[in-house]
Amino acid sequence: MSSVLRIHPKNPKLFEFRGKPLVLLTATEHYGAVMNRPFRFERYLADAAEKRMTLTRLFMLFRELQTSINPYSTCKPETPDYIAPFERTGPGRALDQELKYDLDHPNPEFFDRLHRFLSLASGYGIVVEVVLLSNTYAPHIWELNPLNAHNNINGLEEIEWPDYLSQRPPRLFARQAAHVRKIVEEINRYDNVIYEICNEPGGRAPGRADHPSLEEVNQWLSALIGVVRQTEADLPNQHLIAGQEAFSYEPWQQGSDLSFDSLGYDAINMHPLPNTTYKGKSYDLGAFMSKQLTLRALRDYGLATYAESKPLNQDEDNIASQYKDADAWTIHRKRAWTVLLSGGHYDYIDFSIVNYCETGTPESQRNIRSWMKYLSEFIHSVDLTRARPLVGLLQEQPPNVLEVLFGIEGEDYCIYLADERELAAARGLPDGDHKERGAGQPISGHITLGLPDGDYQVVCFDPKTGLYSPAIQIQGDHSAIRLALPEFIHDLVVRITRS
Repeated sequence: MSSVLRIHPKNPKLFEFRGKPLVLLTATEHYGAVMNRPFRFERYLADAAEKRMTLTRLFMLFRELQTSINPYSTCKPETPDYIAPFERTGPGRALDQELKYDLDHPNPEFFDRLHRFLSLASGYGIVVEVVLLSNTYAPHIWELNPLNAHNNINGLEEIEWPDYLSQRPPRLFARQAAHVRKIVEEINRYDNVIYEICNEPGGRAPGRADHPSLEEVNQWLSALIGVVRQTEADLPNQHLIAGQEAFSYEPWQQGSDLSFDSLGYDAINMHPLPNTTYKGKSYDLGAFMSKQLTLRALRDYGLATYAESKPLNQDEDNIASQYKDADAWTIHRKRAWTVLLSGGHYDYIDFSIVNYCETGTPESQRNIRSWMKYLSEFIHSVDLTRARPLVGLLQEQPPNVLEVLFGIEGEDYCIYLADERELAAARGLPDGDHKERGAGQPISGHITLGLPDGDYQVVCFDPKTGLYSPAIQIQGDHSAIRLALPEFIHDLVVRITRS
């Protein structure tokens, strides 16, 4: 087998997979494809491959419940349908009233589904982010976890949920490390795997001052990074590890300096959220399930961190994913384009994908899933090893438009133009108040930029249809060139290439 997914040797913001540069992009199911017994992941992966998606994410030891703003998904299985890495043997009943787990007995059904999933994904060329552990967020979610002392027969400590992300309970931490080793050993053979230690690690949890600090959670993360490295040291393959440092619940802050600098990650996963900080500056990347757009902050954070020599994945973007409609899907299309043309990678949860509907709905197929395909095909048509974000080239553009430029100066300019006005819902206005909506109104005008000497071809690309306009020819001579734009709604790409 070819070497595993790695950081591209010619561009540290990229991945290299099977000899080719790769940008990670997906509208993924909600990470429960293996744990949720009725989910027919064969259908899901076939559609993801047809849509040119390059990533999917998979939880190994997490399960949650639906809430008023967090829709039903594959990560919220019915209790009889939940498949854990451990067998339920009893004696006694867990808190979900099924048999207790024996943590010394791996569950053959779980590992059979895991291997079949990874093998199929490998055949399609899809990278799988294997998420080893996760925050448990609250007592009612911690009650579902097989490592909760009430759910297994192995004599673990009884703890409060925040302590799960620390080394305070030594027997529990030993079981977490054993779980990590087991997964890593089982799937070492696959070249299409990247690990994440923990989804959304948090410290300074609300309630008590003695809950684990950020430093404790980061030490826990570092210890488990070490478990992965040590386990793979004598195995054929060494895989990349992605992740983020601990965020702070109180006061809320999602830092990223340690993630890039000192935690030992190969790639950085940031979840787009308010007060995401880097080098002393705060970026409001949007509130959870808010229908906000916040494109400028998203672009600026990507550009600010671009000098860091690690890929940045805007992971699990849930800014509007509970709203399965054209407005929400358009928000995520615009955010995906903004992230990728700022030099990043992008992961969005498509909540239209659930049990018995593994390829989404007809509407999501026509919209967000097709739009992701067009974006993937576009970005991979660029010479990614040489392309970089291009800043300050536009001298003029229409009002209310955010510009994101990416490419190779003098050769290939990809200019993404997006209406950055917020929808009525995000501004506290009635959805039906179209007069005040702003976003979604037609945009026209022109752009002005300077090009080096040479002959160029200009085309427009529609992110909604995946279609290019007929080409026109222009000549660069270092003076300002003014290009008229076709009227567009929401977004448009102008691509200028040297003839």
